[in-house]
Amino acid sequence: MTDTEAAVSGSYGEAPKGYRLSDATRLGRVRLQVADLERSLAFYQGTLGLRVVSRHGSHAVLAAQGDDNPLVELHERPGARPAARRGQLGLYHFAILLPDRQSLGRFMRHLGQIGARAGAADHLVSEALYLQDPDNLGIEVYADRPRHTWQRTGRELMMASNPIDAAGLMQAAGDAAWTGMPARTTIGHVHLHVGDLETASAFFSEALGFDRTVWHYPGALFLGAGGYHHHLGTNTWAGAGAVPSAPGDARLLEWTIELPDDASLASLQESIRRAGYAAERDASSDSGIVTRDPWGTPIRVRVAREGPGDK
Repeated sequence: MTDTEAAVSGSYGEAPKGYRLSDATRLGRVRLQVADLERSLAFYQGTLGLRVVSRHGSHAVLAAQGDDNPLVELHERPGARPAARRGQLGLYHFAILLPDRQSLGRFMRHLGQIGARAGAADHLVSEALYLQDPDNLGIEVYADRPRHTWQRTGRELMMASNPIDAAGLMQAAGDAAWTGMPARTTIGHVHLHVGDLETASAFFSEALGFDRTVWHYPGALFLGAGGYHHHLGTNTWAGAGAVPSAPGDARLLEWTIELPDDASLASLQESIRRAGYAAERDASSDSGIVTRDPWGTPIRVRVAREGPGDK
């Protein structure tokens, strides 16, 4: 390891040996199974500030206030068991990325005003608040620090879980009221409980094409594309002997990777198959391919028809 240095573009991360995801890669919607749709909608609208853009029977799609880009899709399974925080593989949290620090400060103030409980951390590359939905599914709401402030040690990006500057966030919020998730809000990353990090690296980096960005964080491996700090977090914090979530659990049903073009999608499909995993076209819609990680969590990979995001 060398001394800490500025993490300029191209100076950090370990690329896969074969297929590598495009710099324009971003994440799309997450699909969640919940026990009570009405209860979940009250939380996702009232606490998080999302809005319903479509609803059909037992499922609903939510987006930010400022645009129609789907972020969360809720599917009701009456009686679904609350998600476990230990002993269960699958979702640790999904992360909603706000466009700026001011928005995060307004969201923090909003949580205080409604009496919602939240954790908080400064990750050096970002500042984050943490909540649980009514089914105990984990949610992070965060804002990135400017890339020119990121640091590295050797090829590894520096991340930590330090106390957050709550006073600074409140000052950044200014006098404007929180009016819900603003335009340009996206799904920034997904973080999963996995069985082991070596298998996670082989699948998510060598098969899916993510760069490894942070690998000395205790019990965790972070991966991203295009120099982003991470589109995916993996950890073994669920403990030895953890098992995948069951069909009757509140859980992550699917998360989505969006690529810039059909050629990128075809190359990724071939990479997944070469690694020995299934990657099948979704014949029911024009929604790309579906694969599963080694612990059974589905991943949809599609072409982003709306155009590339900011990351």
